[in-house]
Amino acid sequence: MLIGKRGTATTAISSASADRITVRGRDLAGDLMGRIGFTEYFFLLAVGRMPTPDQRDFLDMCLVALAEHGLTPSVQAARMTLAADPAALQGAVAAGILGCGTVILGAANECRRLLTDILARTDTGGELAAMAQLVASGYRSRKVPIPGYGHPLHKPVDPRAERMLALAKARGVAARGVAAARALQVAIEAVYGKPLPMNISMAIAAVMLDLDVPAIVIRGIPILARTAGLIAHLGEEAETPIGFYLASVGEEAIQHTHGRREETAP
Repeated sequence: MLIGKRGTATTAISSASADRITVRGRDLAGDLMGRIGFTEYFFLLAVGRMPTPDQRDFLDMCLVALAEHGLTPSVQAARMTLAADPAALQGAVAAGILGCGTVILGAANECRRLLTDILARTDTGGELAAMAQLVASGYRSRKVPIPGYGHPLHKPVDPRAERMLALAKARGVAARGVAAARALQVAIEAVYGKPLPMNISMAIAAVMLDLDVPAIVIRGIPILARTAGLIAHLGEEAETPIGFYLASVGEEAIQHTHGRREETAP
């Protein structure tokens, strides 16, 4: 039974025959292998064309920035999964990737939407600082976190974000996206009465927006990057296991109420 409308039954990504694999119109063995790096290949697969040098370099920088960040929840989930089934490397990687969400690691696309909204307001005549102030005030009134600002560890700045923005400025690629991100940072301090560091998710969104990188690539960056880090952790887990220890420490740290609700003072 078909659910929904039937789409056009085509794919433009790849095809394979007995003696040839074609990827986005290029011969895999003859045109791509040994000629391009994986970052370029990822862009080609997702977008259908080769990236510009700036797109390639900053996309590569994004992947390096996000691949590793210590014993994060996604890493812990992956290591515990491998401890439970040492043969299931793919299952452990999947467990870790499922922990990539808008709260941890995967906020770059939410940041892109936020910047796009601010820039759309300026396109209709609004002044950038005023529009950033309006957006910040809206988040404050709704009492919801602003994507891309604040970090539980990196204070007063996220070193990854500042490095990326500095290189974007030096390379001459920083434009409206970076300007909007900086304007929002200033507006947040004014509205909230305290500074919040711009984190790496917002820096990625701003620079990728200025480089005209499609949304699907921005969404995929955290997933692709963290996969590399997870494989490293799982290799270490196989040699020096800590997965079960992480689970035991977590259990010891939590107070068990045995189904009783804790009474609070009136």
